[in-house]
Parts: sequence; structure tokens; C-alpha cells
Amino acid sequence: MSSAPEHLTAQLTQIKELSGLSVRALARQAGLSSSSLSRYMTGRLVPPWEAVVALCRVVARDPRPLRAVWVEASKAGAAPSPRRNDLPADLADFTGREREAALVEELLRTTGAVAIDGMAGVGKTSLSVHVAHRLAPSFPDGGLYLDLRGFTPGQEPLEPSAALGRLLGALGVAHPPADTVERAALWRSELSRRRALVLLDNAVDAEHIRPLLPGAGKSAVLVTSRNRLVSLDGVPPVSLEALPPTDAASLFGRAAGVDLAEEEAVAQVLRQCGGLPLALRMAGARLRHRPGWTVAVLAERLRDSPGRFDSVFGMSLQQLDSVQRRVFRLLGVLPGADFDAAVAGALADMTPDRVNAVLEELVDAHLVQEPSPGRYRLHDLIRRYAADIAADEEPQADAAVHRVLRHYLAQATTYDRTLPLPHRKEGDPAKAVAPLKGAPHSAAAAMAWFDTEYANLIACFDAAVRLGADEVVAELPPAMRVWFFRHRGTDDQIRLLEAAAAAAERLGRDQRRASLLVDLGFARAAAGRLTEALAAYELAEKSGVADDELAGALALRTGFVRRDLGDFEAAQAKFRLARLLFEKTGHRSGRSQALAFDGWVTLHLGRHGEAAELARASLALADGPARMTGLVTLGVALAPDDPAESLRALHEALELAEAQHNKAWCHNYLGVALRVMGSFDEALEHHRQAFALLEPLAEAQLEIDFLPAYAETCRAAGRYDEALALHERTIELARKLGRPHNEKLAREAYQAVVPAGGHGTDSRFRS
Repeated sequence: MSSAPEHLTAQLTQIKELSGLSVRALARQAGLSSSSLSRYMTGRLVPPWEAVVALCRVVARDPRPLRAVWVEASKAGAAPSPRRNDLPADLADFTGREREAALVEELLRTTGAVAIDGMAGVGKTSLSVHVAHRLAPSFPDGGLYLDLRGFTPGQEPLEPSAALGRLLGALGVAHPPADTVERAALWRSELSRRRALVLLDNAVDAEHIRPLLPGAGKSAVLVTSRNRLVSLDGVPPVSLEALPPTDAASLFGRAAGVDLAEEEAVAQVLRQCGGLPLALRMAGARLRHRPGWTVAVLAERLRDSPGRFDSVFGMSLQQLDSVQRRVFRLLGVLPGADFDAAVAGALADMTPDRVNAVLEELVDAHLVQEPSPGRYRLHDLIRRYAADIAADEEPQADAAVHRVLRHYLAQATTYDRTLPLPHRKEGDPAKAVAPLKGAPHSAAAAMAWFDTEYANLIACFDAAVRLGADEVVAELPPAMRVWFFRHRGTDDQIRLLEAAAAAAERLGRDQRRASLLVDLGFARAAAGRLTEALAAYELAEKSGVADDELAGALALRTGFVRRDLGDFEAAQAKFRLARLLFEKTGHRSGRSQALAFDGWVTLHLGRHGEAAELARASLALADGPARMTGLVTLGVALAPDDPAESLRALHEALELAEAQHNKAWCHNYLGVALRVMGSFDEALEHHRQAFALLEPLAEAQLEIDFLPAYAETCRAAGRYDEALALHERTIELARKLGRPHNEKLAREAYQAVVPAGGHGTDSRFRS
């Protein structure tokens, strides 16, 4: 007996069949997002009742008989998503703000959004984190935190597109679409099926935050900014003032750990701190570390300092010894948002034991925060203060930053070598960089390190560019190659590689430059910039690639771009050149890949027998998941003449597929083979599964490859309107991605469908 969610899924599938539309077209007519509809139809998410009603209206069906099924499915629920919690730790001495906290909580419950504004140091982040922890039980899918760096000294604000990329990554979307509008739509869709609380800290203004807001659903967002975000519709503001005297005195007393009987002296300290929690904690910590002092002594010392905040910060510095003060100054010039003890040790050129002891003192003095065990950061005000002191008192600040850059490069090199990657050469990358001792013993630990340090690595790269540290600029992107490969690129990868190639040229390292240009071409191709990818590959070729394995990789990747541009003969020539080069070096997996893709383009050139032989030759050299391309090529090539062997090969490929996009690829070509065999219903089901897997990935490059095959299967099955809708989507996507060959083929296929009985929905797609 089927469960309630399965019963509802079956009913939704029936509605789709009645509509005769694709998932995308049905979603458009129902006013839903296609990604949400895909999840409803695969049982990963129970739709809201309004969505069920909208779908029924498309097919003129009464939704009321489905109400009982929907209620039972809602009770059972879909498979729960793993809880995520990125929130910083709550403050143990959080004081006051009862009225503001209650207001923020009430607004989150009623409107799902709040923007907390106020001056630096007034406690915006502390309040938002405190409320988020109190409301954690109301948000079972977890809490996300992102520092937008709106006012962080020495760093540019995080652009909305990059912020969306990181937020989507936190939800498991490893390679979001390039377009900011599409990212925002996907972000809203992902949040709509969750009940999560998102804390967006340190926003510049309303425009900075608007693309990051959730849409419909039960998730909520908390925003902090120094500016009042009055133009942010639907996000009510809550403005924070300085703490009132009673709360300020209470916080100061808790931080100082003393009796506050000296009322006049306490009042003087409170005035000097301006009611700012940050300053109050620092002043209290200063008094706690001086048992012989009275509050009056502290007040006098603060009064003698030149400025209100300088007096508080300066008093905290006075409790430190010279070594501790030096570390604090240097932290003001440290690239990145947060750091660990090893980074601080490199910055100050100190041993781990000594730097750990210093960091403990700085945390106790409230000059450094420890939001999670072993991870440290500075408040923006304190970072600016430290940087100002360093500018005056630290002549070797640039040398300290250079030590940090070399430290991160050595760490990245060490962790990168732990990660497997096809075609990796021994000693690549950065032969000149000595790896650190204590490398991780697992690839998972290495990937976790890159995930944690990614923003800091980017900040270090930018610092290296600014300081002219070409060695680091040229070597850091290769040390991140596997991480980028696993994440299928990021917003930063292309600009990093462009700068790195220029640095390698300045250093006179021709082979390193060629390798970087090959990586740059691959990154541009992954982003859909095929013409620019070819330009990078041509530059690499002109630089004179002396290494046969690198030349083989260059030929292979150039073949990929030629294939995607529809120039199959040129692609085949490149794949065959790659095979010869890999044969010279004895590179077995490289030969296997070259043969597999040679077979793939040969198949598209209509030479099925030759394609099958090339695929078999590839399979003889390949093991494990590397067999997948050869198996799919073989399966499609054999479909007309040997259906049983064709399906065996394709199902073996599907079993080997680990990543979701590879599973989608296998399902797509199972659909192609079954169509050739005349099994249209089975073929259509595999195409649907391919797109269900592809939808949450936002993989435009794969989508444009899958659409024509799906459309042809619909045409063969007599589903002409659905075929036309798929061709329309292909034309739209081809224009966006700059793939004229795909647009030309889709237009020709569109014209072929209309006479067969289709009714094109848009005259723009007709000749």
C-alpha cells in the first residue's frame, strides 16, 4: 500500500500527464517555479495547498477530492533536510535589550523579516545572534549566517551574486547559475521548502540586501546594517540606541566582576564608553585584570585619553605586554574575515604555544572574539583601530602579511595534494612550495579545510596582487584546482586564473603560465564563455607547451569546446591528438578519456559502428567511474542493432555515476536509446528523471545538451506541443549562453515539429 506522500505524487503526475506539458511549461501556467514543481512531483517536498489548486486549474480539474490526500501527505511530510547551523556563539553576558529582542522576535514571527540598524559597536550582531539562538526551536532546518562585509576595514563588501553563491552553497547547491537574478530565484525556491533563519550581517544598504531576501515560505531573515534600510519593502526596521544607564552599568559590572558602589566613578566610565556594549566589555575587562584598581582609577585613566573610543581601546592595550600588543597591531592588517592560531603564528612569526597564549589574553581583553572554538575574528571597529596603530608603529607590517600569504599557499598545496584529480602530475602544483607537515589523512578533511578557509584564501590572493607577491599570485590558484573542480568553479575562479597567468608571465614561468591558461579555458567553458575559452587555449598553445601530459590535457579540453560549439570534426581531431600525446607518456586514464570522447563525437557524426569500437577501446583502459563516458557512448551506438547490450551498458554507467549531474546525464541517454528502440513511455520517464535531477543544480550547460534529446523523444511519441516548448527553451538558453550552433539546430527542429501537428506558442521561433 502506498504512503500518503506517494499517493499525492501519483496524483500530481497524473495532472502533468493530462496537461501534456513539460514541467517547466506546467509550472509557468500554474504560476509556480519549475524547481519547486520538480520537487513536488518527485516527492521531495509536499506542496502547499495553493499550489495543488493552481495545478488543478491548469487541467480544469476540481481540486477538492485531493484535499484529504494532501492533508495526509502534509502530516507525513517529505524527507527532512539535514539541519544546518552557522550561527556564531551567543554571548554569555548578553545584557538588556529585552524590549528590542521581544520586538524582533515578534516581527520575525509575523512578517518573517527584520532589519536591525545602529552605529558601530552598539550591539547589532550580538542582538541578532542572541535572538536567533532563542528562536532556534522554531526553525528546525537550522540557521545560516553570512557576513556581508559592508563596513569591514580593508575589504570590499560581498557582492549580491557572490553572497547568493555562498548561501546556496550552504544549502548544498554546489554550482549555482551565473546570473544574479537566476541565483536569487533559486535561493528563494530553496528556502521555500525549508524553515530556516538567515542572519545577514553587516549590509551596506537596501540594494545590497534586496536580492538576498527569501520569498514565500516559512523561513525568516534577520539583517544588520549601520544604515537604516527604510526603502526595503516588507522588512521593518528596528533601530538600536546606546544601552540605557542601568543596562550599561549592569553589563560593565558583569564584565569587570566588581561591586559598583562608586556611583560617580561608574557614571564617568559609562559616559566615556558611550553606552556601547563593545566599549563597556573592554573597559570591564581592563578593570578585572587590574585587581589593585578601583573604578575611580579606571575612570581617571579613561578621562586622560584623547578620544572616547581610543580611550577604551587604548586602556585595553595597556593591560597587554609588548608581545601581545604587537600581535594585536598585526591582526589589523591580516587579510580575511577570521583566522586560527596557525595563521596568527605565521603573521607574528611565533611558535604555536606562544601565539595561543597571546590569543587567550586578547580574547580575555575583548580585543579579539572567538565565535567558535579555535576560530578568531576582530570587530570592525577594533580592526580599524589595530590597523591605524599598525600604520604608525609597525614598519614590518607588509613582511608579516607576506608570511601569512606563504603560510596559506603552503597549507593549500598540502591539502590539495591529498585530493585525487584525473591527470594530476607528480609534484603539481607549486613544486617550489614546501608542503606543511601534518597533512590530513582524508580527502574529506582536506575539502573541509578548503570550505572553511575559502573566503580567506580569496582575501589572501587579493592581498598578494596588491603587494605584488607574484609567487603567491601564480601558485595559489593551482593549489585550489581540485577544490574548484569539485565545486565546478566559483565566481572568483576566472579572475584568479587571469591574474595568475599574468603573474606567471612576469616571473618568466612559461610552463606554469600555459598550465594556468589551460585551467582558465576550462573555467571559462564551464561558465558558458566558449569563445573566451578557446582564446585561452590558443594562448596556451602559442606559449609552447613542452610537457606532453599538459599538451594532452590542452588538446582534450579544446576538443570539449569544439564539441560544444558543434564543430565535431575539429573536436575529433583534438581528441585524437590528445590520445597520441597521452600514449607517449603512458597516461592510461588520459588515453581512455580521449578514446571515449572521440567515440562520442564519432557517434554524433553518424558513424555508429566506429563509435562503438572506440568506446570499447576506452573501456579496456578504464576503471570505475572513468568508464562512464565509454559506456554511455557504447550504449547509444548499439541501441539500433543490439538493444539488450545497449541497455546493459547504459545501466552500468548509471550505477557508476556518483554525482547528481552524472546520473542525470545517464538518464538522458537512456531516454535516447529507449526512443531509438521505440519504447517511448520508458524513454520519457528517463528524460523526466534526468531533468528532476538537473533542476536543483541550475546547470545551464547540461540543460542545453539534454533539451534537444527530450524534445525529439516527445516528437517521436506524438507529444508535439511539449516538443515545441522544449525547443523554445533551447533557443532561449542558446542565445543566453552564446551557442549559435545549438540555436540553429533547435530552430530547424522546431520547424520540423510544427507541420507534424504542433502548435508553436511563440511566433519568434518560426521562420
